[in-house]
Amino acid sequence: MKNTSIQSLNELKLKGMSQAYQASLDLPINQQPDSHELIARMVDAEQQHRSVKRMQMYIRLSKMRYSVTITDINCSEKRKLSKKKLMLLADCAYIDRGENVLITGATGCGKSYLACALGHQACVNGYRTLYFNMNRFCEQIAIAKTDGTVIKWLDRIRKAKLIILDDFGLQPITHPVKLLLLQILEDRYEKAGTIISSQLPVAKWHQYLDEPTIADAILDRIVPKAHRVDLKGKSLRAALTNNLNNQKEKTKI
Repeated sequence: MKNTSIQSLNELKLKGMSQAYQASLDLPINQQPDSHELIARMVDAEQQHRSVKRMQMYIRLSKMRYSVTITDINCSEKRKLSKKKLMLLADCAYIDRGENVLITGATGCGKSYLACALGHQACVNGYRTLYFNMNRFCEQIAIAKTDGTVIKWLDRIRKAKLIILDDFGLQPITHPVKLLLLQILEDRYEKAGTIISSQLPVAKWHQYLDEPTIADAILDRIVPKAHRVDLKGKSLRAALTNNLNNQKEKTKI
């Protein structure tokens, strides 16, 4: 009977319940829970199992550039990033409030790293997240327009509670891309969160977008309800390269 029940739970894809039931059966008889406690344990185990599976799926589908967590972020005065500000974003309440995060700073200072850490945190908290490098973003728009799947592509983005637009401002974007970007931001306005990382200061985004009317509309949906992080400090890539070189020198010695 017990083996049949475990097999039935597995066939019903109730893996968490199955594991909790098996764990209870493995206990000595005098330590096994009564029926009410057993059911509670099994339900709790199933919820946790599904939560972990959902988180893993969101992380996999997000296609983030870096596999990094909040705990990997270095907070310091030199970087102009405090633990208090990081923890304020780590609870992901800004996503529910439909607020944005604008991360700016010089090349190599860790903008993409921070954006991916916040994206990972969103996945952990159960928010569907999508990451786009702006070059790939433009390519995907071109492909969607060619094969007639723009509406489907926009629906996929709309369903994500958080999107990350990385390396914003590195290359010029066309008029059609600006219009679709405006549509995406309009769909998300006060409903979902958007993280944008850029080497350009926010004050220069209007000039970068180049078309005053569209620029006004885009920035009006980004800037007013945004948390700003202006990272400072030396290039983290240079520091990483130096560390690797030092390790090689020590190995030679």
